[in-house]
Amino acid sequence: MKKLLFTTLVLWLGGQLLVADEMVDKEKSYSEQDWGIGAVFRSASIPYVTEDSVVSSFVPMLFFENEYIFMHGLESGIKLYETDEWRLSAITRVHFVDIPEEYQNIVQADTNDVGFQLRYKMKNDQFIDVEAMNDLHGRLFSNLRYSADFENGAWEYRPYAQLQWNTSKYNSYYYGLNQEDISSGVDAVVGVDAKYHVWSNLYLLGKAQARVLGKDARDSQFIEDTIDAELYLGFGFFNDKSKPKKETLSISPYWRIAHGWATPSNLNDIITGNTEKDPYDNQLTSLFYGYPLTDELFGLPLDFYLTPGFVYHHSSEVQEVTQEYVLAIKAYYTIPLPWKVRFGVAEGISYINEVTYIEQTEMDEKGYRSSNLLNYLDFSLDLDLGDIFGEKLDDLWLGYSIHHRSAIFESSSRFGRIKGGSNYNSVYLQWHY
Repeated sequence: MKKLLFTTLVLWLGGQLLVADEMVDKEKSYSEQDWGIGAVFRSASIPYVTEDSVVSSFVPMLFFENEYIFMHGLESGIKLYETDEWRLSAITRVHFVDIPEEYQNIVQADTNDVGFQLRYKMKNDQFIDVEAMNDLHGRLFSNLRYSADFENGAWEYRPYAQLQWNTSKYNSYYYGLNQEDISSGVDAVVGVDAKYHVWSNLYLLGKAQARVLGKDARDSQFIEDTIDAELYLGFGFFNDKSKPKKETLSISPYWRIAHGWATPSNLNDIITGNTEKDPYDNQLTSLFYGYPLTDELFGLPLDFYLTPGFVYHHSSEVQEVTQEYVLAIKAYYTIPLPWKVRFGVAEGISYINEVTYIEQTEMDEKGYRSSNLLNYLDFSLDLDLGDIFGEKLDDLWLGYSIHHRSAIFESSSRFGRIKGGSNYNSVYLQWHY
């Protein structure tokens, strides 16, 4: 189910971006998009009967919205129908299950909820949401939420109040731990999302939320606290609210095809030139699409793209064919040399159908349970072949990149509290059109 969910989201995103790109291409211009990337630390109370009362986690976030899709940190969706007042969306939302850190790799309880959201927009940016949801194992629940958007100088904030009705199956699993039958019930939730504009593209991010568990859930032998509280603090890069979005960008979309070779070496070894060869010669081939977001950050010429990608991991004597799906935001800086040279960095998420041999062996050595979903990084260096061979090859770039999956040094419950991952050295051609 996780594979289906993430695959569907990435493929739909790629398709919708291509549709939007085709429409824009007819007008020969690309405008600045609504986008953002954030890094947030989450601290939450543990409602269960444990010695630990609080658990913390690092949460990377991506933000993007156009007329077809949206990504708002922990929530993403596909807009199925939209008018000035009404919007129907298929959505997915991260579901944190707060247990002590020492158990998070074994249990890997964090998951995603999926379902449908009907939103009614009232006057003064007020919203009523009705949601029919379930987790990835079919445990049903529904939400009724009121929220409102406010802006005061550098501050943007959204207070909200929500009633969540949970089925008996849902309550018995999350509050009865599948060992106690708990009837259906209603949780009450209040909270506020906040964003503070520091300077230019830099923002501070925050969120506070309190959940009052339903009566029968509170009475569970496994539950200790009536209130489940969460606090998020971090920062992010977004559109500069003090400036209008650019109607025309200096950058264009791209296609990138790459081929890479696995290495057991870590990032530091690769960067310093101490790369070890994989004895089984595991390889991958990838295809990425780049959708222009902006060509400036803090007044500097930095090009940003939303880049969904498909990665084909070839079979070898130690692994079968498997597929990987990536969604990331990538930034490029062009170094002003006689021949144009670019340095690029991408941050995002990666879901793989079956964990590869190079990754699984490291998890086995360290005693971790592997995770299909991990953080994604890409580091690249390329040059414009047109500068070398003439105008016919303008905007065709030849480059080297590091394809990296990891779980951010055990800091993220979402990725299973893992230390380590996998690396591939790759070469690529990237065509901007």
